[in-house]
Amino acid sequence: MWLAFAFASALFAGLTSILAKCGIKKTDSNVATAIRTVVVLIFSWIMVFLVGSQREITSISGKTLLFLILSGLATGASWLCYFHALQIGDINKVVPVDKSSIILTVLLAFFLLEEPVSMTKLLGLLGIGVGTYLMIERKDRATPSVQHGHGWFFYAVGSAVFASLTSILGKIGVSGVESNLGTAIRTAVVLVMAWVMVFATGKQNTIREIPVQELGFICLSGLATGGSWLCYYRALQAGPASVVVPIDKLSILVTVVFSYCVFHEKLSRKSAVGLLLIVAGTLIMLI
Repeated sequence: MWLAFAFASALFAGLTSILAKCGIKKTDSNVATAIRTVVVLIFSWIMVFLVGSQREITSISGKTLLFLILSGLATGASWLCYFHALQIGDINKVVPVDKSSIILTVLLAFFLLEEPVSMTKLLGLLGIGVGTYLMIERKDRATPSVQHGHGWFFYAVGSAVFASLTSILGKIGVSGVESNLGTAIRTAVVLVMAWVMVFATGKQNTIREIPVQELGFICLSGLATGGSWLCYYRALQAGPASVVVPIDKLSILVTVVFSYCVFHEKLSRKSAVGLLLIVAGTLIMLI
């Protein structure tokens, strides 16, 4: 059953990137992150009460709570980096870099969680690494990401690093709590962090200027994220992180398809080969 939740997480995660890109054309990425986190928080707590896990709050150990908070902080940092990278870069370049977090996640799972890494997984990681490199090569000097320089790349790398920490800390955190409740607690941490960033950068006054259409996409992105999270941490609770994370990263296929349909972002031959290597590497890791 955890495999089904992992694949559902990938589907919702792929939709998240497209909906978020539609919602940050004029809206500041930090403000958009803060607003969508409100949606995710509401969604996650609704699920908590639907399954009745709110009664477990008082029984959460200090260690579990600590790791949930740390995971939430890592998630907040990853989101802030990721959506800023999306705002100034091409989806087909930002997403592969972000998904490369699987490499660091598997390594951390090996050293910290003692999850075995076979030669097959190492081969898969190699394919993902080479594929990512091919997909982020410059295609055209007229693309938005080039116009903004390489700033998007550094934010995307930051997103990947924090995302890998999120997976490991989240794996430890959800081991002692019901997955929906763990997700809700983490989201509350992300919400606080996101709004602190909004006020720290003085962007709170721009909220009234957000176009209605973009606000709608931001909210839909939040719903997609909520669905992805709930499925992801349910899968992570029952399955090994070194398998759940690769499946979740297959969301890149959903993202690439929709980026072509919505933003007309086309893949070059090198990028297409890179995408095939990423998918092949991910599937190899599931053997």
